[in-house]
Amino acid sequence: MASAPASHRVAAGAPWSPLPRGGFRALTDSAPASVRFSVARRRAARLEVKAAGNIFGDYFQVATYGESHGGGVGCVISGCPPRIPLTEEDMQADLDRRRPGQSRITTPRKETDTCKILSGTYEGLTTGTPIHVFVPNTDQRGGDYTEMAKAYRPSHADLTYDLKYGVRSVQGGGRSSARETIGRVAAGALAKKILKLKSGVEILAFVSKVHQVVLPDDAVDYETVTLDQIESNICRCPDPEYAEKMIAAIDKVRTDGNSIGGVVTCIARNVPRGLGTPVFDKLEALLAKAMLSLPASKGFEIGSGFAGTDLTGSEHNDEFYMDEAGNVRTRTNRSGGVQGGISNGETIYFKVAFKPTATIGKKQNTVTRDHQDIELRTRGRHDPCVVPRAVPMVETMAALVLMDQLMAHSAQCEMFPLNLALQEPVGSANSTPVLAPDLA
Repeated sequence: MASAPASHRVAAGAPWSPLPRGGFRALTDSAPASVRFSVARRRAARLEVKAAGNIFGDYFQVATYGESHGGGVGCVISGCPPRIPLTEEDMQADLDRRRPGQSRITTPRKETDTCKILSGTYEGLTTGTPIHVFVPNTDQRGGDYTEMAKAYRPSHADLTYDLKYGVRSVQGGGRSSARETIGRVAAGALAKKILKLKSGVEILAFVSKVHQVVLPDDAVDYETVTLDQIESNICRCPDPEYAEKMIAAIDKVRTDGNSIGGVVTCIARNVPRGLGTPVFDKLEALLAKAMLSLPASKGFEIGSGFAGTDLTGSEHNDEFYMDEAGNVRTRTNRSGGVQGGISNGETIYFKVAFKPTATIGKKQNTVTRDHQDIELRTRGRHDPCVVPRAVPMVETMAALVLMDQLMAHSAQCEMFPLNLALQEPVGSANSTPVLAPDLA
């Protein structure tokens, strides 16, 4: 092999010399043709900012869009399995449970929240392509927000949106408004339907606390409570006696121009075993993130929650036993259906705490956008207590988590034959799916 010209040789042990004038390109240009190569001029690095915070899920993925007083709101669902029966009516039922103007204890804003599926279905079946759902805003009153455009509502997102973005939607809450959850609820309705078809999963939520009115834990049987019982009153508490007390508490603050908070309890029955991915994507961690992403949410606990800290290990542990069908079960369920971050087949139950609505009709001290101290009395139409309308939102986020983890589990653990001595296929143990004719 021919050696390099003397001008390009470096003596053994000699230090590297500076590059010739013109840098590396000059050095390569002066090299023999047989070893010459080109180096492209280095380009300035491109700054790319991902639109973070608007997409939920990895496999069953939902992106929401829209503001409270913009043209409309909605979602795009990616990763939905094909050939699932789906119409607007499937989503509308839950959207009707979420919509404003339902009763005297919710915001009087009148929106039908009628959804339209714009893509991703054909002849009533999903096609496996992205599903676009749109809901127009029809009852807008931008004038109600004149004062709020100039001042920050205490405990609202007005200030922090300004601090982060330097600009915000000053009509209503913008993206921080609960109207953003319309896209979630539409997607959650589809997730609930697929979970039911595949594994017989049933997700129900109900109001278990309003201000200081607390529904006793033993007042509701998590294994038998029904949607009809929950929907039998405007507060969505399955116990009629406590529902009346909760409604009275909301009425009192509503007429006073004030607000109160509460707690929503959620249960998920027939959840397949094995959902959840340790260590950072434990099922309870994903549920906590999902619930705390909801507007006005402030707390999450699963199973025994904080009360479990009052017990000893022997009191708290869920002992195992074999049932008549040969399945490993737990005699108690203080774990809330999740152990080690993985579902164990028992009913999952958890609670989500919601703060009092930030926008109230009373005068409050605050600061303007140009940093002046003032008194503010807000106008507009707002829930005196968010928890009755939060019920379908909590169900939605639980369904989106379980759907995403069901697909993750199938992708990882059912790609090859199972160890049937220990594992079971998702959907095989709990129900026989009722599918569309061409799915059977």
